[in-house]
Amino acid sequence: MLIMITRKEELQHLYSFKDSEIIKVITGIRRCGKSTFLKMYKDLLIANGIPAKNIISINFESGEYFKIDSYQKMYDFINEKLQANGMNYLLLDEVQVVPEFQKAVDALFIKKNCDLYITGSNAYLLSGELATLLSGRYVEIHLLPLSFKEYVSVFPDDKNYPRLYRNYIEFSSFPYTIQLKNNKQQVNDYLGGIYSTVLLKDIVARKNISDIAQLESIIRFMFDNIGNIVSVKKIADTMTSDGRKISTHTVESYLDALCASFILYKVSRYDLKGKQFLKSGEKYYLADIALRSYLLGSKFIDRGFILENIVFLELLRRGYKISIGKTEEYEVDFVAQKNGLIEYFQVCESVRSEDTLKRELRALESIKDHNTKTLLTLDDDSVTDYNGIKQVYALDWLLDK
Repeated sequence: MLIMITRKEELQHLYSFKDSEIIKVITGIRRCGKSTFLKMYKDLLIANGIPAKNIISINFESGEYFKIDSYQKMYDFINEKLQANGMNYLLLDEVQVVPEFQKAVDALFIKKNCDLYITGSNAYLLSGELATLLSGRYVEIHLLPLSFKEYVSVFPDDKNYPRLYRNYIEFSSFPYTIQLKNNKQQVNDYLGGIYSTVLLKDIVARKNISDIAQLESIIRFMFDNIGNIVSVKKIADTMTSDGRKISTHTVESYLDALCASFILYKVSRYDLKGKQFLKSGEKYYLADIALRSYLLGSKFIDRGFILENIVFLELLRRGYKISIGKTEEYEVDFVAQKNGLIEYFQVCESVRSEDTLKRELRALESIKDHNTKTLLTLDDDSVTDYNGIKQVYALDWLLDK
């Protein structure tokens, strides 16, 4: 039986824009659950009294819609289905499949009886002509694979959260992998399909890349360096020293494509004293940590970096703008901003060693303002306060306890 996980927060966020004169654009990596999310939204609309006939739901990657191969056919097909009475809710999935789809979207948008929702699997959906056409007229709802809280909700009778967390990072946060019941081979086969599709459809085809081996070398380097400060020059130098000469321009182009496919997220460093972003030394994080073990093998020795990656994704889900904090001497893992407020987060697997605790606190102590400062660890200890810095069990924080 197919397990359905209700994305409550995301659904309510999307529903809050219902009937507003703005296009709702749902983005996210392939197989993160966008199509299912739209189906859930359709059910929510019906549950709130919207007639099913007023909901037009199309997945353009489905074979029954292959005939819609131009923006004119897309417009005509949808226009014929519009109901004269009441608002029409257009749920258009993987709309980027249709050439020049933005022209049809714009034409439908100006109709007063259309409420538009579109999805796409890469950031190019909001680039170029569409962004120009819809400037100021759309809102992006970014969908990620399952949070730890959503993953745990599938197993309501299992309170062994450390074991669930290990399963979460080993067997993937992509929704469908739950159906595979921790079968490592099947999970790897499934992740391999996602990886290949993102690689070939969202990156190679889009960037017209001929040297796929070179691209994969960069992907391996990035997957192996999550949470580490890297620069375009460092990547190019490392590749060149390994016998694969590459220019910094090419590296930059590949990294842009990886981020545009939502398989990687780039986080810039922020000088907390100078109040400005630094021009180099970014960090990158993965959309799903199990993709890393799929590509590189089960390398769980750096559990601290893995936890840091999970915390980054959770902050992203919770709507924070995130940067890496830089003081004169130290680095703060995350500076998280939302609604005019700032919070600081330091992440470490364990601080039961006194030296490690002092090191992690030092970075937060170097910040002289009075914003909230939190140290997240996998130590299952009660909340401890160090002169205003709270040490919190990371799994409780991820579960929003």
